[in-house]
Amino acid sequence: MKPFSFDATRLPSPHMNASHEAWRQTVRAFVDKELSPHVNAWDEEGKFPRELYRRAASVGLLSLGYPEEYGGVREGVDTFHSLIASEELARAGSGGLIAGLMTHSIGLPPVLALGSDALKARIAPDVLKGLKLIALCVTEPSGGSDVANIRTRAVRDGDHYVVNGEKTYITTGYRADYLTVAVRTGVPGAGGLSFLLIEADSPGVTRAKLPKMGWWMSDTASISFSDVRVPAENLIGAENSGFAGIVANFNNERLGMAAQAIAFSRVCIEDAAEWAMERETFGKKLIKHQVIRHKLSEMVRHVHASSAFLDNCAWRVMRGETPIAELSLLKVQATRTMEFCAREAMQILGGAGFIRGQRIERIYREVRVMAIGGGSEEIMLDLAARQMGA
Repeated sequence: MKPFSFDATRLPSPHMNASHEAWRQTVRAFVDKELSPHVNAWDEEGKFPRELYRRAASVGLLSLGYPEEYGGVREGVDTFHSLIASEELARAGSGGLIAGLMTHSIGLPPVLALGSDALKARIAPDVLKGLKLIALCVTEPSGGSDVANIRTRAVRDGDHYVVNGEKTYITTGYRADYLTVAVRTGVPGAGGLSFLLIEADSPGVTRAKLPKMGWWMSDTASISFSDVRVPAENLIGAENSGFAGIVANFNNERLGMAAQAIAFSRVCIEDAAEWAMERETFGKKLIKHQVIRHKLSEMVRHVHASSAFLDNCAWRVMRGETPIAELSLLKVQATRTMEFCAREAMQILGGAGFIRGQRIERIYREVRVMAIGGGSEEIMLDLAARQMGA
């Protein structure tokens, strides 16, 4: 094992066994064959082939942890299998690829947790096969983290709801087939929110792509709803009970984002160390300069601290706990680790790090969306303090 390699910087976990290692090798083989050779081209093109969803489904990436009756795999699967998927996908060095390919991981859970049996049977199987895409629509132009003040409104009209409003920064929103949309059906505040499943080709739905600093190959959309008629049976859960589902979804999303951020940090360490071992300055290898060795050690120190925190939070979630404060702090810790490692890796590479077409440059562009998406640092820190009694 090479010093400072991706595997060398992964802390051993007492919660993993042979099944986790076998799953790691399955995902790694998929990444090495289907993703890594194409990432640069897809990033420049601004999208990856839709066929990739079906390929991911064929190795079990899309079905992991979902109910068997809809084509999922739950037997023998735990939280750490999901974290391994996040970690190994990050080896390709593209957050946009993960966000786009695994968008069902935030769009489908509300349907499965709250939806009727008929709705689940209609939507879930094709999503888990990679035949249909589903996107979560919560954020609005008027606010992202302030979920309780959602303005998109759904008014009951006979056997339908009529939806008006706008969503923005929606991952896979442009080419999704289904939209899991947070709407206001009742009074102001958290108590008046519901979820609706809206078919993206419904009359009155208009979508526009948003250009971005990073995540180029993941389409991000602004979506407007103008008198969109949605069948009442597409209500996900009871009317005015959607807020709890939104919050639960965020907790799982933050755990996965933390795993990705830490894995991206390890990618930065691997590529920076490899460069330092090859590059010569002032008559010796870059790695022989004390300042460079210190940078690498500091990066590993941050990664190990964040990894231990992640391992503990994942273990608690696997036991059925909902450690909201710790998950919020973990998300901040992990993304700040990513930010630090991306910066230090860029410093080690110098001008070479500024050139497109390699992992560190791409990760550096994606730091901010990881720190903001799923709950900004400021929101996370305040939420943690309030959960701890402040």
